[in-house]
Amino acid sequence: MTIQNSEIPIIDFEGFGDGTSQRAMEIGEQFYAACRDVGFAYLVNTGVPQEEVDAIFSWSKKFFELPYDVKMTAPHPPRGDQHRGYSGVGVEQVSQMVFDEDKLHELRGKGADFKESFDMGSGDSQRCHNVWIEDHYLPGFRAGAEHFMSIGRALQEKALHALALGMPHVPTDFFDKYHTDADNQLRLLHYPSAPWSVFESGEKGRIGAHTDFSTCTFLFQDDVGGLEVESPSQPGTFIPAPPIKGAVVFNIGDFLMRWSNDELHSTLHRVRAPARRPEDGEMTRERFSIPYFCSANANMTIDALPGTFGPERPKKYEPITAGEYVNMRLNATYVGSGIKGSA
Repeated sequence: MTIQNSEIPIIDFEGFGDGTSQRAMEIGEQFYAACRDVGFAYLVNTGVPQEEVDAIFSWSKKFFELPYDVKMTAPHPPRGDQHRGYSGVGVEQVSQMVFDEDKLHELRGKGADFKESFDMGSGDSQRCHNVWIEDHYLPGFRAGAEHFMSIGRALQEKALHALALGMPHVPTDFFDKYHTDADNQLRLLHYPSAPWSVFESGEKGRIGAHTDFSTCTFLFQDDVGGLEVESPSQPGTFIPAPPIKGAVVFNIGDFLMRWSNDELHSTLHRVRAPARRPEDGEMTRERFSIPYFCSANANMTIDALPGTFGPERPKKYEPITAGEYVNMRLNATYVGSGIKGSA
């Protein structure tokens, strides 16, 4: 099933249960096909209550409405790979596999991403420590965010089990051992309203085309839109991924691409200013989105799986640990921002 005028499948998890039924196997096969052919899918009937999604969006809006000085009491640490806390508008510049500092500075000179963000992880026992505003600034915010992290974790376990059901070369519990640390990240994103002219001129952007760093991403969108995905049938052409009430957008990350030796697609995607409406006037609408990024344990090596390579199909990527790869991509994101990457 596809959305009209789109190439992004909808995967219905109704009846998945404990993942052992014939229906669960069918869902797994459909899910794998979507990941192989597109790299993106809408997931519906996943068991995530809509009221929980509404609640985290409410917390996000309240957080970004705080004065800048208050948000800056929980600043992103002075290293790109310590990806926690608040980053103000223009701090980040997403790049796609560009690591040369001169080229990264050139990209930033074209206008950093026009967004602000707040990042948190599964806990302080992981490689990054969370950075929170004091509770009296926004009572209940931390508890609400941590609660939604647990919802994301449960969704990850279900989705990766479903993917393994449909994926050749792996047992159904394959992903479990790689994700025991739950080294995951919840990101609150706010794209402020701005004059249309700054986007139409190229002076500012939302987020440029990129792939996601780790295993997979679950994206919760508001109703504004702006997400675009590279078409699987027309490389270089981007198609809208409009919001669907009750659906979670899932996409493959670079680890799954490397594990599968490119059988699964870590698809380029970007965020543009939403489609202009007559009632918008001279200003774009603000947008909120909430991605939940799932990563393998930092010390785990990501390498092509047996059965995905051979004499006729060599490995496309060198083995690398999950931590090394994510840090490499994150440090490139912050070059030239005043936040320094590690050497």
